[in-house]
Amino acid sequence: MGRVHLLATGGTIASRQGPGGLAAATPAAELFAAAGPLPGLTVTTSDLGTVGSFAFTTTDLRELVAEARRCLAEGVDGVVVTQGTDTMEETAFFTDLVHDDPRPIVFTGAQRPFDAPAPDGPANLADALRVAASPSARGLGALLCFDGVAFAARGVRKIDTLRSGAFGAPGRGPVLRLAGDSVLPLTRPVRPAALPLDLAADLPRVDVIACYLGADAGLLRAAVACGAAGLVLEAFGAGNVPPAISETVEQLVSDGVPVLVCSRVPSGPVVPLYAAGGARLARGGAVFAADLSPWQGRLLLAAALAVAPEDPRRALTQQLAL
Repeated sequence: MGRVHLLATGGTIASRQGPGGLAAATPAAELFAAAGPLPGLTVTTSDLGTVGSFAFTTTDLRELVAEARRCLAEGVDGVVVTQGTDTMEETAFFTDLVHDDPRPIVFTGAQRPFDAPAPDGPANLADALRVAASPSARGLGALLCFDGVAFAARGVRKIDTLRSGAFGAPGRGPVLRLAGDSVLPLTRPVRPAALPLDLAADLPRVDVIACYLGADAGLLRAAVACGAAGLVLEAFGAGNVPPAISETVEQLVSDGVPVLVCSRVPSGPVVPLYAAGGARLARGGAVFAADLSPWQGRLLLAAALAVAPEDPRRALTQQLAL
């Protein structure tokens, strides 16, 4: 018999309609009851909060991971975290960066609220609990389970604002599929070693700077002036930026501010191809983040700065090598 702990944090899966709109108010025990019978599983529950994930801070993020670790220490086979979908891809990725236990931490949620006529949360939760208890999920790190499939945390993205198939992993695909009560393995991606991050310490500030036609470098300078220890570029295409931004990146990197390059395009890697674009960024010392979204790239750079403030590039390279 499998043992899984359900840790609830709020989100749409726990939300009900009120006079001011949707608000998370449903506790973990009630969420579990709505998931229906799960023969062969023993599930314990606890609540870490009832908020929308759009209100999460990096402090909340660190506390969530620490609490999930405490739940694993109780000897369960896995942990399921229910959360809002807005920042779930970030929470799952950060958890995966520091997760060094073969037992899975599985994130799930819903696109329709708990009191909707046809809520999707109960089925998502039932699937996530099965995944957390499955031997097929061992060694896969943090997972995101939604709409009948489970994705590895690295590379997963929210791809639709409202429909039930809210998540995808462009260029990667899911790692597990649910078929009735069965958990079917699809692929086993290689994971880098976990980062030895101190969850009690604040993360360094890292800001994401979007690139758009006619953008200049003002926001880069403003971010650094506001205390950003590193920057992520949401670049064009395969990693290109306007000339004014390239020039400023060279100056910032030489001043010790690391810059990570991601793309505003949903699918595909960034590669330094164009002499006046991405190749200039690479020559100037920027690091290219493969196919990570800017939001996951931001957390990777913050974690790298936290564990290796004198040499974050080395930690970045190790994490991006796979």
